[in-house]
Amino acid sequence: MGGKIYHDTFANWGEQLLIYNLDGTATKLEKLKPNEILGEKPCIGVLDRSELLQWNPHLAIPERILEECLKGTVSKFESHDGFDYVSLLIPDRTSLLGSSISISIYFRTNLLIFICDETQDYSLLHSIISRIEQKEIKNLTLERVLYEFFDLLTAGDSLFLENLEQEITELEESLFTKGKKDYIKEIILMKKKLLVLKRYYEQLFDLSEAMEGNENELLTNGMIRYFHILTNRINRLSDSISNLRDYVSQVREAYQTEVDISQNRIMQLFTVITAIFLPLTLIVGWYGMNFPMPEYHWVYGYPAVIITCGAVSLLSIIYFKKHKWF
Repeated sequence: MGGKIYHDTFANWGEQLLIYNLDGTATKLEKLKPNEILGEKPCIGVLDRSELLQWNPHLAIPERILEECLKGTVSKFESHDGFDYVSLLIPDRTSLLGSSISISIYFRTNLLIFICDETQDYSLLHSIISRIEQKEIKNLTLERVLYEFFDLLTAGDSLFLENLEQEITELEESLFTKGKKDYIKEIILMKKKLLVLKRYYEQLFDLSEAMEGNENELLTNGMIRYFHILTNRINRLSDSISNLRDYVSQVREAYQTEVDISQNRIMQLFTVITAIFLPLTLIVGWYGMNFPMPEYHWVYGYPAVIITCGAVSLLSIIYFKKHKWF
């Protein structure tokens, strides 16, 4: 299935959507016979969803799978008689909570088609084509191109997750080094991002594992080993996401603990103030009774009460300070 790729074969990729053979020739839609089905020799294509309808009479994609390709709303892998169908929802790294990139893949003997919304805007597929142009893919086959796609899909994810971990670490440090701030929104936002990644890697793991199963025998034994390595990599990425989710939970618990400690300090302060003024309230209540008391006729009665109140307050403060209530 291998073949030579000429350097300028894919030079105009995206300007006109064509199906390219691995021997370096291009197939144009207008030159195909009405009933001609592609697949006599290995060929690859990247089509947007509108162009897929025009090409489909020559691709022979079953009607139900065609509808799935046009929608591309869920991630899934389906192995049918003679072909595999893959649908991927890929989160945008620059905006994890935004809309995902939808790509569908139709793969059968001698035919590999990538279907996406806008071929010119999706750099990963262009990167695949560029590697083919530069002859960087050894032993060029359709199954190899498919593997290279999934390999590039996860190539920089370890560094991306390290950056996320650094963000979480900085958030944790800011809880104790910066001024008072409500970090709950930032923590919840980070948890949502990690949830998106968790679901993505779980689905990607299922897809890679299913491809490794090779029900239609579209992959050689050597390529199955490559997909096994890919499956293990995705599993490690999924484990990393689980660890980051645990880390965020720990940060949230630390933040909640800090909030609780701050509230306890405030309550402790109010308790100390209440305890100091409680004896004074008793004295005020005592002398507020409507009974004739000897102190009323004592010339030093009023100063004595003032001194007593001050002494009680001072002794209370000394006592609480000694016992480290504040």
